[in-house]
This record gives sequence, structure tokens and C-alpha cells, in this order.
Amino acid sequence: MIPSNIISGRNAKEVYEVIRRRGTISKTDIKNISRLTGSTLTRILDELTEQGLIVEVGLGESTGGRRPILFRTNPSFAYVFGLDISRTNSRLVLCDLHLNKLDDYIWKMDVTMTPERLLQEVVEVIKQMYDRHHINEDNILGMGIGAVGPLDRINGRILDPQNFPSPTWKNIDICRIYQERLGFYTILDNGTNAALLGEFWSDSNDIIEHLLYLHVGVGIRSAMITGGQLVYGAVDMEGSVGQMIIQSDGLPPWHSEGNYGSLETYVSTYALEQAVKNALKIGRTSLLNQYTKHIDDIKYYMLEQALKENDPLAIEVFNQAASYFGIGLANLLNILHPQKVILGGPLISGNQLFYDQAIRVALNKTFYVPTYKVIFEKSKLGEDAVAIGAASIVIKQLSDL
Repeated sequence: MIPSNIISGRNAKEVYEVIRRRGTISKTDIKNISRLTGSTLTRILDELTEQGLIVEVGLGESTGGRRPILFRTNPSFAYVFGLDISRTNSRLVLCDLHLNKLDDYIWKMDVTMTPERLLQEVVEVIKQMYDRHHINEDNILGMGIGAVGPLDRINGRILDPQNFPSPTWKNIDICRIYQERLGFYTILDNGTNAALLGEFWSDSNDIIEHLLYLHVGVGIRSAMITGGQLVYGAVDMEGSVGQMIIQSDGLPPWHSEGNYGSLETYVSTYALEQAVKNALKIGRTSLLNQYTKHIDDIKYYMLEQALKENDPLAIEVFNQAASYFGIGLANLLNILHPQKVILGGPLISGNQLFYDQAIRVALNKTFYVPTYKVIFEKSKLGEDAVAIGAASIVIKQLSDL
């Protein structure tokens, strides 16, 4: 069944969403937020409780009369899967309806990991998770897939993602294929949209509803929520922020499509690798010389190790990349004015120097600061962000009209 069909009626969906967002809430508070009549709200709460979608969880504080009954959504009403399909690793998670991660599995994406092979292995792992957690297909609400774009989310197709190790990831009807094999609802969105929704849902702060998310790794990917809803463009625009031009006669793009002097030519794992290689080839010295005999064999993880050992060249290239990223971030802040910016990806998660320098530069170049008090935050979900966010897309369907 499509999750949006489980709850009948606009009012019931609204009540469920209010309870979900607030975590634990009294009938009086639900009534004040929804503005439903007492009799209508009572009927809806009774129906949702009878379905098992919500549960009573005790009594709240008295405000002079009887202590109010508290409600919350039922995390074990159903379970959801989230699948992150990315260039380096793909990740499957099993979550309850409160997005508590119950299980996970990770695949390395090498040249042998075709869509067919991943499909077969995902099906096998899901069956193993059924057994471990004593659940069956009837207990599953669906599976969300967060994938590298470009993609067609409406028709559930991965189109032509760049830089996948296996060249077979082109024009894949991913939702249809998985739905036929698994027998439950499947939905697709790009990975950064999924990650941002997961971060948004894991934050209990109802005041902040305008968020920008940036993932900085192989490329730069972005997503935005405004008014509590994901923002979609005319086309899948996940990776386009990396094509923001920082210097029009700057570095060439590192793939067949792209702009000279774009942000990702200065800020990406590839860009940092190239910066270090170029420096070493003109005679700079570094701890990196000890990690490999051949300069062209240097990989990003070696740069991270050199940075941890306070290597001057590593510090220099990370600081320079962070400064460029701060300029790009300031451009986005000056246009979009989000309340909060969430940063994730390899350049952020293990690198406080990069994070701090980027924010310093961004704030220095953002108009209306300090009147405009933007909040910066690292991803709380870390490497699970896309997979857990993909699971949240399915849960969101329960209250979608």
C-alpha cells in the first residue's frame, strides 16, 4: 500500500504530523495547533489510536485541572528501509517510524557493483534483517532511495550519474525494479535532499524551517528546505552548486561537463589531491612523500592523515580550499538567507580546520552579518545521513496530502 493511503482525510494527516513533529504532545496542544473542534479531534485521535498509528504515553503536567493524556506516534507501527546509492559506498538501513536505526549494511562500490548485483544483494540482506528482527513484508512501510543525480525522481529513474566505478549505472528504473522484487512501496530522491530531510526530522526545533544543506566530497551537492518543505527546481539540481563560478578564467573542470573556475574545481577531494600533487611536483616537501613512492598515487585519505600530523603543505591546501568554499557559501547565504546551514561530507566530517576556516570566510563576506544570525552545524547523522533521510521520505508520505 502507498503510505499516503494509510491515514484517511486531511485532518487526520494533519493531526498525525503535529504529533510526529512535537514528539510527545497533549490533546489540548494538538487542538490549539490544528484548530479542530474538540469532537472532531477526539474522533481522529480515537481512530489513529485504534489503527495503532499513535499511542498514549502517560499524563502531562496539570495546569489546574485533570492532568492531560499525552500522545506520540507509534514507532513500531511499521518499519522502513533507507538505501543510499553513492559513488564510494552504498548503505542500507532499517529504521522504525521514529528513525531509530535498527540495522545496517554497507557495500563497497567498485567496478563489479552493477545495478543488478546491488539489487540481488540488497534483497538478500533485507531477508536477513527480517529474520534478525522478527518482522515480515507486511510490517514494512516501504523503502526510500537516496542516490547521486542526475535522476528523475517522479518516475523513479537514475539517469546518468558521474564517476561511478561501474559504467552500468545509466537509465535505471530503480523504483520499479526494487518494488517488483521486494513487494513494497519504493520512492527515489537525490541523496542531498534525503540527507537534509533526515537532519530536519532529527531536529526537534520547530522554529527553524529554512535550512540549507551542503555535502562536500567528490563534488559539492546541495539541498534546501523552506517553510518546512524540500525545494525542488525544474530539473534535478543536486550537483549544480558545484558549478558556481568562483574565477571565470580559473581551473578547468575535472570531468567532461562543467565550468572553468567552478567551486568544485577548488573544493573537492579531487581538487585537493591535484593541489598537493602539483605542489610536490614543483619541489615542495611534505609527509606525503613518505606515504607513497609515486606522487600520482596520492589519495585523499593520505591528505587527511598528513593534516592530522600537522604537515604544513596539507594545512595550506586545506585552508585554501576552505577559503574558496567559504566564498561560495557566502554567495549562497547572500541569495538564499537560510536560518541554518548544515554541512556534511568527507571534507567536513573529519576536518575541523576546514569547517572553521570556511565559516570564518563565509561570515566575513555575508551581507547583513551580524544582524543576520545564521546558524552553522555539522551533520548529526554523519555517514548515515542519506540512508536515514531516504527512510524519512517514506515516513513523510504518511501525512502527505
